[in-house]
Amino acid sequence: MSKPLIKNLLNPQTGHKPLDISNICSDHTLKFLRNMLRIRLCERKLADARSSGLIGGPVHLGVGQEAIAVGVSTQLSSSDYVFGAHRSHSHILALGSDTRKLFAEVLGKDTGHSKGMGGSMHLWDESCGFYGSVPIVAGTVSLAVGCAMAARLCKSQSVSVAYFGDGACEEGVVHESLNLASLQKDPVLFVVENNMFASHMHWSQRQPNASTARFAKANNIPYKIVDGNNVLDVATAAKELIDNSRRGGGPGFLEAFTYRWYGHVDWREDIDVGVSRSRDDVDNWKAKDPIKRLVDAMFNSEILSLDGYKEIESELSTEIEKAWELAMADPYPAQSETMNRIYT
Repeated sequence: MSKPLIKNLLNPQTGHKPLDISNICSDHTLKFLRNMLRIRLCERKLADARSSGLIGGPVHLGVGQEAIAVGVSTQLSSSDYVFGAHRSHSHILALGSDTRKLFAEVLGKDTGHSKGMGGSMHLWDESCGFYGSVPIVAGTVSLAVGCAMAARLCKSQSVSVAYFGDGACEEGVVHESLNLASLQKDPVLFVVENNMFASHMHWSQRQPNASTARFAKANNIPYKIVDGNNVLDVATAAKELIDNSRRGGGPGFLEAFTYRWYGHVDWREDIDVGVSRSRDDVDNWKAKDPIKRLVDAMFNSEILSLDGYKEIESELSTEIEKAWELAMADPYPAQSETMNRIYT
């Protein structure tokens, strides 16, 4: 575990340069860009709608963290099992899930992922391999291990993915899950989106060490520590760990350092998110924007022009606006369904 690497990843004044895309084909870079930008624009739409009162329930936004879900998802298929937490719009969208269904769910509409009964934090789309998100911190980590155990027993090539944050690593179930997966050699990738604040408290007030990868090391689990704002690094590390799991090598652990632009919940930037984060820190982390760093690299390599970028942005914006309009027009569940949908 490299202390200089971690110190560098924690520093908001480093990592602003364009990505090195010299070994990546243009089709891949364009796919990375479109997927990250789609997530960004969707979450901006949710932020605006929540701010204006069109959304009644809370939304936990991951603007600035898009590279992690996009990088990991490049290594997954619909036969894999992906689990999220309370900040999972990026996780489900990166798998190709329908934007209108996400919007409809957040709006409480009958056409939503959970038929309007769960809101932003209860998402599900089996068609793309997303098996649930919940607001219970670390609530799905053990479920991912269970699916990985089933895949191993059935001798399939499927893997599980559990997304969770640095704060979830303070829950006992995470350590139980790491231990069991290691002992059984279950094909599961634990992905920690380490944005340093948990919900409201900086890591330095909670832990003696910023990196959570030490928990993987304690359980003899192969791990990678990456810049979570570098989609190429995330994809490369995820490929190595997932390929190892598919070959029967057991679990893997990916720690991606990143930063959320908004506060814990809703649309506010909240300079004070439980501890004071300076305006300079927020602005410096914004300069590490995973989308901008990729776009700048594409400009420099002449893979993409400014007009080309604006065309992609316009196309995605139109697609998202249409999905929003359709979701707004969708019906709410009948009142009689309130109790019927508690259980399946």
